[in-house]
Order: sequence, then structure tokens, then C-alpha cells
Amino acid sequence: MTIGAIIIGDEILSGKRQDKHFAKVVELLWARGMALDWAQYLGDDRMRLTAALAASFASGDIVFSFGGIGVTPDDHTRQAAAAALGVGIVLHPEAEREIRARFADETTPQRLMLGEFPLGSAIIPNPYNRIPGFSIRRHYFFRLSGDVLADAGMGAGYPGCPPSSP
Repeated sequence: MTIGAIIIGDEILSGKRQDKHFAKVVELLWARGMALDWAQYLGDDRMRLTAALAASFASGDIVFSFGGIGVTPDDHTRQAAAAALGVGIVLHPEAEREIRARFADETTPQRLMLGEFPLGSAIIPNPYNRIPGFSIRRHYFFRLSGDVLADAGMGAGYPGCPPSSP
């Protein structure tokens, strides 16, 4: 089993924001008797993200991805994952329920876009603010900070996610 991490964001590469995901993933994997085999930092370039995700999907590796799944103009991860898989983006019904439960009467079309994922995705519940991430083909796209990541179990119990080692 090979496990990788993709950490996405121009703000990380420019030094405007410090990455905390890498250290947290290593810590959480180690606590489960596992290790990270590779990591990649990428900016917010859709073509580069699509190429990197196409390669990681083809590898069969388990991949944890952080960043770029919002709805600001520089967030391309959802679209790049869909393009890498050759599928469309759809509003996931479970994600829509969570978003509507979170925002109630303040739900907007832009907020619902937070639940648009590549066709065939499953949601990753977010106990922090109910805006889910998604998983597809052994890839786990988190919308969580490193501290909240531990509470979400880093994907434990999701299809294809590695169980803890004895």
C-alpha cells in the first residue's frame, strides 16, 4: 500500500500561509502504524493539478489532498479531479443536505457549489462546519484544517481508506 499527500495552494508556495497538513498527516499515519510514501506541493494551476491528479489516480495509491476545494476563483481542485477522471461535476445530494442544514435560509447558489464534486464521489463529513469534502478512487479531498482532521478520522471508515495497522 502506497500513501501520498497532495497539498495545494499558491498561498502555501508563496509563504503567505504556513502548511500544517503535512505534519498532521504524518502524525496521524504514524499513530496508525503507517507512513507517508510521497508528498507533492502544487499551486493553484488547473492544468498542473489535472496532470498530477491523473498520474495519482492512475497509480492506484491512496492519496490525501488538502486545499483548493472552495469556490473562490483560485480553487480548481474539484474541477481538476473531474477532468483527470474524465467525468463531470455534480451537486452531491448528501453534500446539498449538509450545506442546507448548515446555512438554512442563507443557502445561496454559491454556497451550494461547495457540494459540487466529480461524478461518482462520496462525501467526507466535516464535523467542524458541515461543509463536506469528497472521496473518489482512493483519493480523499479534505476541507478540514490539520487539527480538525484528526477528529474526522483522516478518512477512516471510508471506502478504500487504509485501516489502522495492529
